[in-house]
Amino acid sequence: MAERGILGLFAEAESAANAGAALREAGIEFEVLSGSPYPEGAFSEHTPPHRLYVFPFLGALCGFSVAILLTAGTQLAYPLVTGGKPVLSIPPMAIVTYEGTMLGAILFTVLGVIFESRLPRPIVGLYDRRITEGWIGLLVVGEEGQLGPAERILRQNGAVEIKGG
Repeated sequence: MAERGILGLFAEAESAANAGAALREAGIEFEVLSGSPYPEGAFSEHTPPHRLYVFPFLGALCGFSVAILLTAGTQLAYPLVTGGKPVLSIPPMAIVTYEGTMLGAILFTVLGVIFESRLPRPIVGLYDRRITEGWIGLLVVGEEGQLGPAERILRQNGAVEIKGG
């Protein structure tokens, strides 16, 4: 069986929250589509865990490694011995290493935000323009057998319209 989806449109947040709670109670996964910000979990939706905290650490590690290789490699490739001082000088390396670490952490954080936000989203799927005008959509994607009970729950809880795709 192929996966299909249905989109229940609600004019009021309370009826959408009731429908979300009923869907959750029935064990049906759904996604909330809204043009307005609502607190997390307001519609009893499942909030997937994020791994955004990993990206800055990886970026800092990469930036640190590249900065050490760049500074040490440059000093070893072009040795300039001045007054018997060591070729690898730590204070200038520390400054460049700090800046490289911060740059790597910042760049990876931006990439992590884009990645965790699931952008870009080439296939939009079911959508209605009224969602941008303040309506709330509950999107249920699943097998044919699962969509019947989901549609019934959406209708019982005051869905103004149900679109299928």
